[in-house]
Amino acid sequence: MRVIFMGTPDFAVPTLRAIHRADHEVVLVVAQPDRPVGRGQKLRSPPVIQVARELGLPTAQPKALRSGPFPERYVGLQADVSVVIAYGRILPARLLDAPAHGCINLHASLLPRWRGAAPIQAAILAGDTQTGVCAQRMVEALDEGPVYVRRTVAMPPRITAGELHDTLAELSAQVALEALAVVAEREPEPQRGPSTYATKIDRQSGRLDWSAPADVLDRTIRAMTPWPGGWVPWRKGPLKILRARPTQGQGAPGTVLSTSPELRIACGEGALHLEEVCPPGRKAVAGADFANGARLVPGEPLPHQES
Repeated sequence: MRVIFMGTPDFAVPTLRAIHRADHEVVLVVAQPDRPVGRGQKLRSPPVIQVARELGLPTAQPKALRSGPFPERYVGLQADVSVVIAYGRILPARLLDAPAHGCINLHASLLPRWRGAAPIQAAILAGDTQTGVCAQRMVEALDEGPVYVRRTVAMPPRITAGELHDTLAELSAQVALEALAVVAEREPEPQRGPSTYATKIDRQSGRLDWSAPADVLDRTIRAMTPWPGGWVPWRKGPLKILRARPTQGQGAPGTVLSTSPELRIACGEGALHLEEVCPPGRKAVAGADFANGARLVPGEPLPHQES
């Protein structure tokens, strides 16, 4: 089968490799343009492009999908199908309709639950006990297409977004191959059930509010790991909470309940044991060591300074 592959970040790499290993001809790999990174702001190609070059596959990184030379090139390939995973752009109708069997999107949720930009984080934030990957036929509406393949995985109670990302990236590769095997033979099934939406994550998404229950803060920290991280305002900048766990305790939200043998902070309900933190400009340390160095006093609020 002649396949156009569209994806950009690390999440898409296992699927590209799986399709390349299988009995399919990848006629083009499409990703977003190179971006400046680091202090030197040097241009860096996205992971999918780096892997495509390693595999000797043709690539494209168009700035525009509706104009310029790319749409003609895409249509002219006369592909059987396009496989899209974490590409990061909405495809116009002309591109959706060009392949003989349309476009298949790999989405990291059990559609129609968690349509949208950040389904992995949303599932953890909501306390879902299961999630998975769907291969859907793309339509112009956001993540509303009918589904070819649906695979479910259980959510371990302490999983982070980074860990779930890796699990679902590997699962997506399996689901993509299953979808390619049936796309020419049967129609996908309409999505059923109530829909929910996962909004885009930004830096403020990781800010913790001590008035929230401890279990909500715990889910927020895990959902925002590794980026943007859970954090609270501190004396000289954001104090990152790298690992934490709900525990017993009572007090005004934000109050230091204990500093030894563990650092515990009162929440709206219960308390949070801060297992590992990272002060601004310093290395990560155990919560108790941080409390000792910062001279925190039980019974007083965790000191902070708004930016």
